[in-house]
Amino acid sequence: MSQLSIFDYIISITIGSIAAEMSTSLENNFMEPLVAMIVYAGATIIISFITSHSLKLRELLTGKSLILFDNGKLYRENFKKAKLDLNEFLMQCRTNGYFSLIDLQTAVLEANGKISFLPNSLKRPATPEDLNLNPKQDYLKTNLILDGAVLEDNLKFTGHDKEWLQKQIKKQGIYDFKQIFLATYDSNNDLSIYVKLV
Repeated sequence: MSQLSIFDYIISITIGSIAAEMSTSLENNFMEPLVAMIVYAGATIIISFITSHSLKLRELLTGKSLILFDNGKLYRENFKKAKLDLNEFLMQCRTNGYFSLIDLQTAVLEANGKISFLPNSLKRPATPEDLNLNPKQDYLKTNLILDGAVLEDNLKFTGHDKEWLQKQIKKQGIYDFKQIFLATYDSNNDLSIYVKLV
């Protein structure tokens, strides 16, 4: 729901209301509400097509980002435009880990209603780049077994087969796939196994 624009939200509520009315009014003609739903759906498709090609219409229908805080300044006019209370803003700061505005460089209210925060460079956590370190890149882990079932396509993707997997689980003292709740495999050839607990 939080991903919906205000326009999409209103359209979905309207179509839902029409569908509810159609399903509860069994005596009435169902064609009129059906036509209304088709018109709303068609309008949504047309408007989404237009907004993807027109920057001005997109801004009008989906809204635009507003800077709420930047370089130590709170923009009161943007708070008014967004109808956002200062206490609500401070609560959002705290829930995102910023208990003092000194820790923030910029806060932007996005078109979807969420606030993006850019931390002050002196207050943000140190990164490996800051320390001149070159850690090895991490990659996504591939699930090989889920709830006792071997995922054949994933296993094939890693370049291994069931015999290899059987040998690997035996090394960890497991003799049946059904004992395994989850098994994951990563690019470092590490197989992590989580057994089912009784």
